[in-house]
Amino acid sequence: MTLLVSKVFGAEKLHQALLQRPENKPLITVSNHVASVDDPLVIASLIPPGVLLDAHNLRWTLCASDRCFRNPVTSAFFQCVKVLPVSRGDGVYQKGMDMAISKLNSGGWVHIFPEGSRSRDGGRTMGSAKKGVGRLVLDADNIPLVVPFVHTGMQEVMPIGANFPRIGKTVTVLVGDPIQFDDILNVEGIQHLSRGKLYDAVSSRIGHRLQELKVQVDKLVLEQAIQLRNHPLQTTERAAGILQQVDWESFGMGSYIFSEDESSGKQEIQAQSNVGLPHSQEPTSDGCFRVGFSYEGGIASRIRGYMDPTELMGFAARGLFINRRANENPASVGQVGPLRAWKQFLEANAFQQWNTC
Repeated sequence: MTLLVSKVFGAEKLHQALLQRPENKPLITVSNHVASVDDPLVIASLIPPGVLLDAHNLRWTLCASDRCFRNPVTSAFFQCVKVLPVSRGDGVYQKGMDMAISKLNSGGWVHIFPEGSRSRDGGRTMGSAKKGVGRLVLDADNIPLVVPFVHTGMQEVMPIGANFPRIGKTVTVLVGDPIQFDDILNVEGIQHLSRGKLYDAVSSRIGHRLQELKVQVDKLVLEQAIQLRNHPLQTTERAAGILQQVDWESFGMGSYIFSEDESSGKQEIQAQSNVGLPHSQEPTSDGCFRVGFSYEGGIASRIRGYMDPTELMGFAARGLFINRRANENPASVGQVGPLRAWKQFLEANAFQQWNTC
């Protein structure tokens, strides 16, 4: 079972920073903090397997000593997974921050949550970035590459008050472009600014960028939800189009399904998706759509049930391929089984249609 399903946008930006940055160029990643398992679950979904399995190049991160270093057992564990202790309220000039800077000076990767603590409202909003991240950027020997990302959905994986993560939830992650600080570093009269104000300027820029990404990732999730809600209807419409290509005579149903079109003299399937059928296009509770046919004088007018769109497509595909094979070789009609016909149909039509959606 998958603990979480991740949808990542912009992962190549982080991959490039991890694998292609200049030698000894330090890297800082910053993100919002929603659940206690944001790190490692979200980070594990972002990085290439080669980095995930390489302990030397894996990230360092910071954790409050009163949470991760309560006793010798937890202290030993978190030290093994490259976690550095920091003490709440001890400011930016403390041992844990000094250790993080030393890792950066070695060209390492440090991940930090600039908010300093988890979201108090389940990830709906973000707090301001603390001054500590500004110190990491400015006090390293070389200005680090700073890559931001924001995620949503971890509030469902590990809700507030939960002791164990929930399985199979979807997390959406958006990775942004590296953040630039050249204008802050090169501003005239910089020598007259206090170090603390420079820290504030850097952390403010990081926080602002994370807020922008938060708006974008929330918009992505909303768009995905709308597409998912509309997908069953789109599938049903494609199935209806396939039905029109079926040779219903091969099923012995032509006299029941077809009606004469007086204006053109052609036989056609009159698929009434909603005309005269109450709730014909409303999704049912199990994700299927009500599918009905209305033909005067035909038995199909009595067919009003529930059918999954994929089942409908499979049924249509069988008739479609029987028709095609009959045109090529009438003697081979009886040799086409439903499984083989369905396979041929998918290869020839369905996959191409789905890929263009």
